[in-house]
Amino acid sequence: MIGSITHGGSLWTTTKHERKFDWNHKQGEYSNIIASGFSPEGLFALTADHQTMVLWDTSTGKALTFWTAPNEVMDLDLTPNGNYALLGLEDYSAVLFDVKRGGIQRSFYHQDRVRSVELSNNGELAITGSEDQTAKLWNITSGEELFSWQHTDEVVTVAISPDGSRAFSVAKYDKAVIWDTATGKAIGQLPLRATAIKRGQAFTSARFSNDGKQLLTGNSDRLVQLWDAKALKELKRWTVPKRDPWKPTSAAVTAVSFSGKKGQYYAVASNGFLHLLQ
Repeated sequence: MIGSITHGGSLWTTTKHERKFDWNHKQGEYSNIIASGFSPEGLFALTADHQTMVLWDTSTGKALTFWTAPNEVMDLDLTPNGNYALLGLEDYSAVLFDVKRGGIQRSFYHQDRVRSVELSNNGELAITGSEDQTAKLWNITSGEELFSWQHTDEVVTVAISPDGSRAFSVAKYDKAVIWDTATGKAIGQLPLRATAIKRGQAFTSARFSNDGKQLLTGNSDRLVQLWDAKALKELKRWTVPKRDPWKPTSAAVTAVSFSGKKGQYYAVASNGFLHLLQ
């Protein structure tokens, strides 16, 4: 799922390298897609612009439901079968929104804007990251706050492993930590260079492998890294190319993913490229 300034929203296939569907919220207009997400089994996708949300069928490309967002959406993720969406909002909250029937089912509160959210694959656990300098782990069913993890700057990226056993949070100008979700204790910090932290080169995207043993991250300066999530060691790194090698322009890595094939990974960069990494 891509949101582009040149053609709005669209769904692409990585196998045939082609655009399958154009996904815009209003006919004849390009939508400014702020956030998007797939349900764990891949049957549904949700896109959000500043004011609206649309739930899509990924097999037919058809829009299933259309909603006005409860506030400006900053990030989102979908539960299994696309029944609910966890929305990170500008109004200092994250909400569980029923995207098939409408309405907020539960709210999760911070003290500032919620920049990043992610759900475990079964939809039972959620992690939220906020500009209030905390990342929080929640029980989605009960609404209980399980743990609150403190940083010294705004939390910009969070992730949770598909099985919910591990979580990740990183703040600008601060540490990047992998957490044990059962105990709430830190497994450890990723070894980042002090100069990169001082420049605020935080991770702009992160994704755990299905077994939770590896973590894939992308940063604001074209760097993608593969980490051992237990030993906290870097296993591999790539620097994705510039769009024009003669211009000193950089690109943030806006999304990363593990491929279905062992040893292959994907990274989407803000300069308009999807990269297959090996």
